[in-house]
Amino acid sequence: MPNMTSDHLLLTRRRMIAGALAMPFATSMAARAQETSSFGMPVSIPPELATQGKLSTSTEILEGRIEAPMIAQGTLPAMEEAIALYEELTAGGGWDPLNYQDYTSKAKGRYVLLRQRLVRENYLPFEALAVAQPDTIDDELLSALKNFQAHHGINPSGKMNERTVAEMNIPVAARLYALRENQPRVTEHLLGLGSRSILVNIPSAQLETVDNGRVYSRHNVVVGKLARPSPSLKSKITDVTFNPYWNAPASIVARDLVPKFLKDPTYLEQMQIRVFDGIGGPEIDPLTVDWEITAPDRYHFRQQPGENNALATVKVNFKNEHMVYMHDTPHREDFLGNARFQSSGCVRVDQVRPFISWILNGQDGFHEGLFEMITASQETTVTRVQTPADVRFMYLTAWATEDGPIQFRPDIYALDGKGFVIGQPEPAAEEESL
Repeated sequence: MPNMTSDHLLLTRRRMIAGALAMPFATSMAARAQETSSFGMPVSIPPELATQGKLSTSTEILEGRIEAPMIAQGTLPAMEEAIALYEELTAGGGWDPLNYQDYTSKAKGRYVLLRQRLVRENYLPFEALAVAQPDTIDDELLSALKNFQAHHGINPSGKMNERTVAEMNIPVAARLYALRENQPRVTEHLLGLGSRSILVNIPSAQLETVDNGRVYSRHNVVVGKLARPSPSLKSKITDVTFNPYWNAPASIVARDLVPKFLKDPTYLEQMQIRVFDGIGGPEIDPLTVDWEITAPDRYHFRQQPGENNALATVKVNFKNEHMVYMHDTPHREDFLGNARFQSSGCVRVDQVRPFISWILNGQDGFHEGLFEMITASQETTVTRVQTPADVRFMYLTAWATEDGPIQFRPDIYALDGKGFVIGQPEPAAEEESL
């Protein structure tokens, strides 16, 4: 028998269980399988539901833990195994939907149905159906439910809330479709990926720093809102700017800064925003301009470094045509919930000090303890990165990691089924203000 890694054994076992379950489910689910396999578009829970609930992810340094990153050299084989599993599940008819109301009451049989549902995707072994009290929650069922939640970006509370039931009711054909949709995205982002990388997955609003195929840290991030989506891109870090100026884009000048200034003429001064006649041009008095008839890109709005600065303490730059970057934020409360689709396209990073320390990697004697000293000066300092990490902004709604888990996330920008791989998504809708 050929040698098999533990993750391949896990996926092979999943396929065996899927095959074993196919026969008893095939007859009762045949009609529904036909419907779901031909619906043409993957089903995803709506954004308003995806962003509800308690925080589902955390910012952490993975000391002493070995975990595979979102993408690595073994990701494509893992995805092929995952696709084979969901093909088996589709052939077996998938699963029956659960009724959320059953879990807000004490409906008889609700946990029997939950057990059956979790067995279908191998979160539970087949033997879990034959326990003495199948309609109760035991430790094994609770652990399986929490794993399901973690692999779908849900707070692992072990409670059958609305989001959990909604994710369980996504048809198996939709899951298979999503895995296939994401294969070319993973393939594209793996091209040229070096040993040190920064991986941002937009649908999961998370960032990973990766060294030699191992995750060093994970960070919650804020990414683009539906009306101003973050792009999917490939690049390399160029520099880190401490105490950066913020150069306001014309869209924000028009939608936010000018309306607030017209309402309160002291607003720009309070926010330490100065206005110039073009980049590098002379400073002008904004009170002398008729903003009602002036184009938003006529003047250059620049915010000084300091506590009010939109980029806070630091900005991480990399070449790209979309004019986006990663940065700190003065609004750290933005990282406390799942509704982290709030930016104008750039990526705000939680706990930037260890992030910046990892990027600079000891360059010029830099260590995390120097961060506060440099930022306290409020002097703008640009540090060129000598050993730049690769950057990937990815749009992954389904992926499989080398160490076994198959992950799914809501299609927040509704890009699945549109052939989207890399680039700038179209905005979902225009907004009246930030």
